[in-house]
Amino acid sequence: MPKSDLVLLALDNPDILPLFERALAAASYQVAIARDRAALDKILQETSPALLIISDVFKEGSGIDISAALLERMPTLPILLFVTHELPSTTKAALRVGISDTLNPPLRIDDIMRSVENSLKRAQCIGDWTRREVKRTTASLEKRVNELQKLETIFNHIEDGVIILGKDHRILLLNPAVRKAFALGQSDIAGKNILDVIEHPALDSLLNSASANLHQYHEIGFEDGRVFNAQCAPIPDIGLAITMQEITYLKRIDQMKSDFVHAVSHDLRSPLTAILGYVELLDRVGPLNDQQREFVRRVRVSVHNITALVNDLLDLGRIEGGFGGQKEIVRLDGILNYTLDNLNNQILGKKQHIHVELPPNIPSLRGDPIHLRQMLDNLIGNSIKYTPDGGEIQVRVEVNEGQVILRVSDSGPGIPPADQPHIFEKFYRASNVVDNVQGSGLGLAIVKSIVDNYEGRIWVDSVLGHGATFTVVLPAYRPEVMETRPA
Repeated sequence: MPKSDLVLLALDNPDILPLFERALAAASYQVAIARDRAALDKILQETSPALLIISDVFKEGSGIDISAALLERMPTLPILLFVTHELPSTTKAALRVGISDTLNPPLRIDDIMRSVENSLKRAQCIGDWTRREVKRTTASLEKRVNELQKLETIFNHIEDGVIILGKDHRILLLNPAVRKAFALGQSDIAGKNILDVIEHPALDSLLNSASANLHQYHEIGFEDGRVFNAQCAPIPDIGLAITMQEITYLKRIDQMKSDFVHAVSHDLRSPLTAILGYVELLDRVGPLNDQQREFVRRVRVSVHNITALVNDLLDLGRIEGGFGGQKEIVRLDGILNYTLDNLNNQILGKKQHIHVELPPNIPSLRGDPIHLRQMLDNLIGNSIKYTPDGGEIQVRVEVNEGQVILRVSDSGPGIPPADQPHIFEKFYRASNVVDNVQGSGLGLAIVKSIVDNYEGRIWVDSVLGHGATFTVVLPAYRPEVMETRPA
């Protein structure tokens, strides 16, 4: 402890003041004396004493009250209270306001110095601890500030648009990519409702879907041709996060592909029709032998297969391009019965057994009846195709939390695990499909595109050798939600 520390004496008792002065001077401490409150305040303003010794009665005031006021301003200042008459209540009051120690007559220099040294040592320990904590906290804050600066830099330089919303759809954060996409400039929009700042029907629809816990994916288009893929995800205890990826170039490539497929498919129709027409005329120009008739049969089958492929390509192109009839309120059970009637001859031909489970009061769907029929035709048609003669097919419909769930199960050969992630890709066929089962590999791709267009989900569960179950989940028609969406 350096002996040059300044000790301030706030004592107005002429009998004990010299004793304190002599004791502190003998220990090489600097001493300042305040004989009234004005002098005390002046010395505290001009200096920084290491210790204050004050009497319990200072110029007819309370030394405890003065100490309490000082400790509010300078909480680390150690204070010793000289008590003329030792009372338990005075000691308790002193300790309660934070006074370090009390001194009372009879006074001895050793007692004074012991109390002074202990108070200064304790104050130094508190000061050291405080400095360490300040240093540690400052380092932690600097680290967090650096991390926040890095996150802010990353957030601002992400090419994808990012919007963070509170639970009431008020803007918490959005990055420059969003400002640029919606031409928001640099205006301060934090705290405003997102729909008051950005007026776009697709964004409104996306938020409505998120509120209804439906599939939270939308495309946001702009008049200049830009297209963004927008997705919405909940953030626990905060709100929502919306991400936007520009897919303009992908849409253009997809459109080019669709135009190409459409053109090629249409160009194939004419020669296929001609081939089939001439084949039909062969037996009119003369009798055919058995081998020639077999050749004609094979040509017919091949032409029909190519025609089916062309039709599937055209259907897929129309669905992926968003073309189709006007959406309307339709009943799934009615379309399902129509599909089963059309496929009944195939079921009877293979002597298969089909079981249909429909709950009462199935909610309606909003969609194109032709698309929904294509979906059912392909799913149930696939089950018929891959289920052996005499096998079992099951069609079940369930309703759960505003969703219609369709399951189509068969007792066919199943799908190998390695093939299952690719089963909905175009032209993909499972590796265990036998050669005599015809197919283009587009049926399930068409189903997947239809389900995606209706903001639904589809997946397959299959164990090799034990058949497969295709599950489709579609949102039921809800007028309060669906009316906000574009048709």
